[in-house]
Amino acid sequence: AAAQRRSAWTPWCGCPRAAPPSCSGRPFCSGHEPAGRPRVTPMLRHLTYKIKSTGPITVAEYMKEVLTNPAKGYYMHRDMLGEKGDFITSPEISQIFGELLGIWFVSEWIASGKKAAFQLVELGPGRGTLTGDILRVFSQLGSVLKNCDISVRLVEVSQKLSEIQALTLTKEKIPLEKDAESLEYMKGVSKSGIPVSWYRDLKDVPEGYSFYLAHEFFDALPVHKFQKTPQGWREVFVDIDPQVSDKLRFVLAPCATPAEAFIQRDETRDHVEVCPDAGVLIQELSQRIALTGGAALIADYGHDGTKTDTFRGFCGHKLHDVLIAPGTADLTADVDFSYLRRMAQGKVASLGPIKQKTFLKNMGIDVRLKVLVEKSEEPSVRQQLLEGYDMLMNPVKMGDRFNFFALLPHQRLQGGSREMSAGQSKPSAAPVAGFDELAWE
Repeated sequence: AAAQRRSAWTPWCGCPRAAPPSCSGRPFCSGHEPAGRPRVTPMLRHLTYKIKSTGPITVAEYMKEVLTNPAKGYYMHRDMLGEKGDFITSPEISQIFGELLGIWFVSEWIASGKKAAFQLVELGPGRGTLTGDILRVFSQLGSVLKNCDISVRLVEVSQKLSEIQALTLTKEKIPLEKDAESLEYMKGVSKSGIPVSWYRDLKDVPEGYSFYLAHEFFDALPVHKFQKTPQGWREVFVDIDPQVSDKLRFVLAPCATPAEAFIQRDETRDHVEVCPDAGVLIQELSQRIALTGGAALIADYGHDGTKTDTFRGFCGHKLHDVLIAPGTADLTADVDFSYLRRMAQGKVASLGPIKQKTFLKNMGIDVRLKVLVEKSEEPSVRQQLLEGYDMLMNPVKMGDRFNFFALLPHQRLQGGSREMSAGQSKPSAAPVAGFDELAWE
């Protein structure tokens, strides 16, 4: 019966063209595995049982199971970051990255009227390195922020990573409070005395004037993949290879599926990836910012509605076939910033995406690098700073691959009730740092 059910599913071996070099991808044929039987992981056993029971699953469901399944998910019980992990992020490369983002949030806080309190909310905080660097900037700018009540809210589903974040951020002498049943499942105090709380979902974070940060977060959200065929759009699913029982393959659905509703009617690409979870998050962020103010800064690799196949895996810092040994490699897909912009639905203003090298240059990375290099006495430290700068800024490394995108209240860009300065014919808003060149005074 199962074989008869699958007879209408067409095997799919990727788009006819190889993925463009700029997305570090490859065609989606699962035929890149080494010779011999595929490695049978606990996650592969779980998935084959699931598929045998209910039929092929969407790529989105596959990603969700592989990455965040509570028992076997890749993110749930390991530290996958750093040189010993599967990938390295910008905060792990250079302290300058986090420092400049800290300056961005302070700049926006000043531009929007220096409110008496704000929350810093990070989605998917990794090891906590980025928030740690931002909090160090807040401490260094204590004279500016001295009357502001700051709190940190971290949205993290991984127990392992939340423990690492607590080690990075909180005081050892003040014990953590834990309550697995509570929406606020852990809380502590940062080394500079700022309260830090952990949540599993953005919806659980208290509303209020907040600055939101998502660095390499949206790329890990599950995507649905669609291929244009003579019969119309057909969704890509994951199935068991009928020739090899422990091997997975891609197939095309025999008919239309519900997620097709997310494809634009005027779409011209022949293959698209859509991420409903990203849309839900953007709508939540937009609604919060429109109601209570603040801003969201999103940094990720992605495109503005131009790329096709970007779904890929990383293991040990190398590309990894997404269907081989599931649960042992990170899965990711480029963020479609044009989709994020549409999902804001006009509730807030959006800026970007702009290249990371442009954003960091506008934020004054060259000035900061010069200061740190001049202050460092150790040649090895200077070398590390210069290598970190090159990794962040070099167009063929991270400089062109990563983008920055911001959500802001409409009044922030319209100037609100700002007074006219001498010689101005009309009120104008303060430039948004990073997206305009920052004036160093």
